[in-house]
Amino acid sequence: MGKFFRITIILMMIYGQVEAQSGISTSISGRVIDNSTKSPIDYATVSVIQQPSGKLITGTLTGSDGGFRIINVPPGTYKVEVNHISYNKASSDSITIGENHPAASLGNIYLSPAMMNLEGVTIVSDKPVIENKPGKIVYNVTSDITSQGGLAIDVLKKVPQVTVDLDGNVELQGNPNIRFLIDGKPSSVFGNNLADALSSIPASQIKSIEAITNPGAKYDSQGTGGIINIVLIENKMKGLSGNVNLSAGSRLENGSANFSLKRNNFGVNAFVSGNWRLKSAGAFSLTRRSTDSVSGVITDLLQEGLNNSDRLGFRSGAGFEWDISKMDNLTGSVGYNQFGFSSSGLINQEELISDFAGNTESETFSEQNSKSRRSITSIDWSLDYRRKFKKEGHQLDILFNSGNGRPKSSYSQTETYKGEQVPYKGSASNNPGTDNQIDLSFDYTYPVNENFRIETGLKSIIQNLTSIADAKVFSPSDNTYKGDPLQSYYLRYDMKIYAGYFATGFRLFNYIDLNPGIRYEYTDVNIEFPGTSVPSYGTLVPSITLTRNFENKNSIELAYNKRIERPSYRRLNPFINRSDPYNISMGNIYLQPEIGNNISFSFNAGFKKGGSLRLALMENMNTREIEDVTAFYPVYTIGDSIYKNVSVTTSQNIGEEYNSGISAFLSYPVSPRLNLRTNLMLFHRYIVSNLNNGENSSGFNARVNMNVSYQLPRDLVIELFGFYRSPRRNLQGRSPQFFIYNFAFRKRFWDKNGSLGFTATNPFGRSIRLTRTTTTENSVSTNIRELPFRSFGISFTWKFGKIEPDNKNNGNDGEPLMPEGGAN
Repeated sequence: MGKFFRITIILMMIYGQVEAQSGISTSISGRVIDNSTKSPIDYATVSVIQQPSGKLITGTLTGSDGGFRIINVPPGTYKVEVNHISYNKASSDSITIGENHPAASLGNIYLSPAMMNLEGVTIVSDKPVIENKPGKIVYNVTSDITSQGGLAIDVLKKVPQVTVDLDGNVELQGNPNIRFLIDGKPSSVFGNNLADALSSIPASQIKSIEAITNPGAKYDSQGTGGIINIVLIENKMKGLSGNVNLSAGSRLENGSANFSLKRNNFGVNAFVSGNWRLKSAGAFSLTRRSTDSVSGVITDLLQEGLNNSDRLGFRSGAGFEWDISKMDNLTGSVGYNQFGFSSSGLINQEELISDFAGNTESETFSEQNSKSRRSITSIDWSLDYRRKFKKEGHQLDILFNSGNGRPKSSYSQTETYKGEQVPYKGSASNNPGTDNQIDLSFDYTYPVNENFRIETGLKSIIQNLTSIADAKVFSPSDNTYKGDPLQSYYLRYDMKIYAGYFATGFRLFNYIDLNPGIRYEYTDVNIEFPGTSVPSYGTLVPSITLTRNFENKNSIELAYNKRIERPSYRRLNPFINRSDPYNISMGNIYLQPEIGNNISFSFNAGFKKGGSLRLALMENMNTREIEDVTAFYPVYTIGDSIYKNVSVTTSQNIGEEYNSGISAFLSYPVSPRLNLRTNLMLFHRYIVSNLNNGENSSGFNARVNMNVSYQLPRDLVIELFGFYRSPRRNLQGRSPQFFIYNFAFRKRFWDKNGSLGFTATNPFGRSIRLTRTTTTENSVSTNIRELPFRSFGISFTWKFGKIEPDNKNNGNDGEPLMPEGGAN
């Protein structure tokens, strides 16, 4: 793999040297800017057309900073055109290149969003659903009209390189250690349970989802798998606008509303949403055979039952944007979130104990009755000041972000012998807590010239968490729960991270865009728990990306980044979950951070009639890999309670993990009405374990999805989507495979301001069967779940208001390039 990357760089350098020697040193350069948001536009097409013949001579694509530079332009007179699918075209005539004028700098080129006026409502043209950008893939949710009635967790299933299992666990390029952000900022809503948080955000409030696989030095290093940034809808246009979305179905009820108002240099926005995943029952079974060589017995456990669960979520927030001056901008936001998950189950149990000769020693029949609930209430707020300077791209950002969460969980369970009325044992626990975090960052960007920029910044993160475990045990004598001081505790967890970074971007050999960066993070952790001490540590995090853009909208990219996965609070919390006394789980206060080194080589192509292709080779190497490990105990003691025939699962640093894979994504318009999108990921996973006498594990796994949409007459769209994940070999067994599919159609009306949709998910099967196996040194278990998944739903969306383009600062700083038909 290392030789492959070195050869690739050498070939790129040779190609550039040959190309550079083919003509005189001439160039045309500039930067493309969004006229309404003043942000750079990447992947815009720049064409150099000979005059008066109209022949296309050369061209390129803009980079992530909106900049471009076309070298080795033959002497002559040219017209330069700038195109992007979401903007009006801009052009400039009579640009002369020759010995006396070898370089033409066009300065800033402002593009205005393409718009249509429909009865007083200005509608910006849709972006493509998928956009390939340097280091990331962007899924534009607002362009996917069949997703508007769902939730963030539903949209994530369609994002290339992202996998979502049926429990809401998310992976990016096969790695579950992901840093989730909202509008580029952390949120306390992700601290308690990721699936709950993602199931509380309606798709109608999401503008796009960014899957950032190659984060630069500017980003926090947390998350060995990368970053997923959920960008909420933000209206940059003047006037009043908004949308309302209502959904109803057999499994989900959802409602949301967004409002935005902008006048002159001040704008405000607000949103509110709520959803309820209706209560549903899923079948469950567990078979486990364990061997106790000391007692000379074999124990067979069978559990069968039903589990009922439901989920509620509520979100609200408001924000403002104030253009204090042409150079100063202040934005702020506040959000209130609340969601919860509850479940209850009744399990029939049979425990058969026999000797090694097969003779039965005892057989016990019992029932287990359990209830559990988790919830969180949080408030997030942020304030962001941006100072721009006279030089385009020269700016300072100061961001303050705060999150205050109040997570809470509880459970109770009892076991009763068949035919008895009073339980013979049980346990319960109530676990309130706090999750407070403050982030303060300073980011500074200075463009030295068109081809060289520097970025630097400082950041501090202060996180304070507390948890109380109020444990109780069941007393059969009086049929009540009594406090258990030996299993109750108070835990305080304080983490402080101080970081600084330096990054730059420049052009190498006149054809390679090089973006190296270095980040240093110092982590200070203090845990108030008996017998626990965590040393402070520093982490140096380098990253580098090499990109070569070609004239035909193609590019290749080579990237390396180092990432860190600090153990989550859930994994560290030593709370012992005894809601199923035969299967206990707990945290591990002694976990060490996981370190990831990621290398990727990708090829990106764009098609003339739209669509894109991305092929990527990936190698992800993790040390101190964190995974859940299960051990079986014939007898296990917690405090003064004794448990028999029990599996105990806890997180551990298991060793090293290597993931080698290939990813292929294709978005292709088969016809003006038919569009195809598909994504394939194939990985080989190899684990070098330092547990269980160094036993290793390896295996292949695959994920593939396909999305087909067809535009019918009268603004009717139909869509088919399917996703398959193969079984995956783990250190102790095999995780389940599954296949999901859905059908959707949406009808737009009221000049495309209203829409009505229908969705059917797995309509031909009530549930999905998931089979998981776990093998320990002295036990083998098979867990089967029948997860209810079939659903039908309808949704209604209404966009309203009158919006007007914001034309301030129209024009550019260089030669005048005007949109066709003149300026707006």
